[in-house]
Amino acid sequence: MSTRRAFTLIELLIVVVIIGILAAIAIPKFSYTKGNAYTARMKSDLRNLAVAQESYFYQNGAYATSTAALMPSFVPSTGNTLTIVATSGGGWSATATSANSTVTCALFYGVAAVAPATVDGTIACQ
Repeated sequence: MSTRRAFTLIELLIVVVIIGILAAIAIPKFSYTKGNAYTARMKSDLRNLAVAQESYFYQNGAYATSTAALMPSFVPSTGNTLTIVATSGGGWSATATSANSTVTCALFYGVAAVAPATVDGTIACQ
């Protein structure tokens, strides 16, 4: 008489419950990390915009009033929208938003602050 070796129903249910618990822990952590990645991408785009603005100022003697004027040297990341809010002879301000996030980031140089940025030259997100 031969005996079969197999998993019991209880053993299989325990494995399924453990996998469910691990998934319940991992999914919120993943979405938090994904949100941080979108914010980091907006900050990177604002830094690249600052470099492009200074290059444009060096060549033209004035800051660009739209991101279209900075093309093709500056192209924002896919899903990000950068808006130049204000320009003057002494500076500019811009905001960045993402289609995948509710966070808004801002940066300004030499002009009035634009929310959420409060310190000249420092990127802030909210």
